[in-house]
Amino acid sequence: MFTKKDFDFLIIGSGLAGLYAANYAAGFGRVVLVTKADLSVSNSYYAQGGIAAVTNSDDSPDLHLKDTFEAGRGLCDFSPVNILVNEGPERIKDLIDMGMQFDTLEGELSRGLEGGHLRRRVIHAGGDSTGKELIKFLTEKILSNPNIEVLENQMVYKLLCQDKQCFGALTYKPSDKTNLKITAKHTFLAMGGASAIYQRTTNPYTTVGDGIALAYAEGVEVADMEFIQFHPSAFYSEDGYTFLISEAVRGEGAHLYNRKGERFMLDKHELAELAPRDVVARSIFEQMKNNKDEFVYLSLSHLKAEKIKKRFPTLYKKCADLGVDMCDQVPIAPAAHYMVGGIKTGLNGETKIANLYSFGELASSGVMGANRLASNSLLECLVFGKRAITHATKQSTKHNAPLFKHDELHCNETLKNQFLNQVNTIANAMNTNLGIVRNEASIKELIDLLTTLKSDFPFEENEYYSTRMQNLIQVCQLMSQAALERKESRGGHIRSDFEKENKAYIAHSIQTQNKDLFFVPIENK
Repeated sequence: MFTKKDFDFLIIGSGLAGLYAANYAAGFGRVVLVTKADLSVSNSYYAQGGIAAVTNSDDSPDLHLKDTFEAGRGLCDFSPVNILVNEGPERIKDLIDMGMQFDTLEGELSRGLEGGHLRRRVIHAGGDSTGKELIKFLTEKILSNPNIEVLENQMVYKLLCQDKQCFGALTYKPSDKTNLKITAKHTFLAMGGASAIYQRTTNPYTTVGDGIALAYAEGVEVADMEFIQFHPSAFYSEDGYTFLISEAVRGEGAHLYNRKGERFMLDKHELAELAPRDVVARSIFEQMKNNKDEFVYLSLSHLKAEKIKKRFPTLYKKCADLGVDMCDQVPIAPAAHYMVGGIKTGLNGETKIANLYSFGELASSGVMGANRLASNSLLECLVFGKRAITHATKQSTKHNAPLFKHDELHCNETLKNQFLNQVNTIANAMNTNLGIVRNEASIKELIDLLTTLKSDFPFEENEYYSTRMQNLIQVCQLMSQAALERKESRGGHIRSDFEKENKAYIAHSIQTQNKDLFFVPIENK
C-alpha cells in the first residue's frame, strides 16, 4: 500500500544541485528532498578542485566563456554559457553571504588553476575538499530548515506524468520494502551522472543514470549521450581501488611522465599538462597502449613538499595510506568521471514536460559541449538550480494531480545475484567497448551484448532488481547508440575509425522514445 505525501517542490538528488535548490526553494513553499542513498553520497561530495568563477580583476566573464567554448570543442551553446559565466559570480557571493568559508590567501579568495583555464579562477575550500565542505555546509542548513523534509535511501522508480505534465514520483525504500507516492506542484531531477556504470570510475556507486531512464520513459529528450568525460588522473592500484587526483594538482605544477621517464605532454599541446581533459586523457591512453603499461606517473618531485601537503591534505593522506608519497610521484590512469550529455533542458532547467525540471550533471543545458571545462560543473549546479526554482515559482499549476493507479514495487531477493553479475559484466564491457577510444566494431559488440543480457534476465513486472536492470541497460543502450551515430572524434568521444572532427557533426544528438536518433544544430551567438 502506498503512503502518500504532498509538497510544493519535489527535489530528487542530494548533490550540490539538489541541496542548493532545496535550500532556495524552501523560501517559497514546502520541500521534500529525496535521495537514493545517504545524504552525503554524491559526486559533488567527492569534488576536489573547486568552483570556476570570475572573482578577480584580471579575469572576466568573456575570458571564462572563451575557455569554456575552447574545451567544449564546438558544441557549446552560446546562451547557457553566457548565463553561466555572468551569473556564476553572483551565486558564489550568495554562498559567501550565507556563511560558506572558501580558502583565502592574504585576505583574498585563493584561486587555483586547472586544465583549460587561462586564468586562476577556481576557488576552493578545505584545500582539496571543496565538494565535501560545500555539502556539509548546505546539509546543515537543509536539516535545520523546518520547511524541508529529507527522505534518504529511497529509489525513485517512476515519474507521475500525464498529458505532458509532471505531478510527482513514486519511490521504493529497499530496507523496509515500503512504497511512497509523492505529489508536488514542481519536480526537479538533480540525480547526477552515469559514470559508475563503468568498471573504472571516480564516481560513487549510485551514479548509474537513473534520472536518464526516468525521464526517457516519459518521453523527455536526452542529448549528447555519447560524451563521457574520462578524468585523466585517477589513482592506479593493482587491486582496482581508485580515487580522483584533482586537476588542481596539475594546476599547481605537477608533470606527467611515462614509465620510461619521458614527459610526454610537451609535444601534445601548448598548455602541456594543463591542456583540456580530453587531450590529456587521450594522451595518457596512448602512452599506456604504446608502452603496454597500466598507468603513467604524475610527478610532484620538483615542487615544494610543504606546499603540496598544505594545498592537498586529503589527497596526501590518501596516497600515504596506500604507501605512495604524493610529494614524489603518483601512479595514475584515466577513469570515467562525468556524463557530459543528459536530459535536454532550456535556459531555466525546464524540460518538454510541464513542471518537470533538471539541472546539474544530469542535465544537458548546452554549457558543456563535447568536453566539460574543469570545475564548471559545480558552478552549473548553482546557476541553473536557482534559475529552475525561480522559473517554477512563476508558473501556475493547471489542476491538482490526477488519480494515478500503479502497482507497488516489490523485491525478489532471488534475483539479486544475477543482477549483480550482469552489472559487473556491463561495467567491464563499457570500459572495454565504450571507453576513451571506441570504434564501430566495439560499439556494435556492446549493443549486441546488451541485447543478450536483456533477453537473459528474468524480468518481473514491478520488481526492484528488474527495474534497476532495465534502467541500467536502457542508459547503456542510449550511450552506445549515440556513440555509433556520431561518426567523428570530438571531445570526450574518440573514434579510432573516424579520427578527425567532422563539421557535419557540429550538432547535438537527440534521443527520445519511439524515434530514431537525430541531430539538431548548436545555438550560436
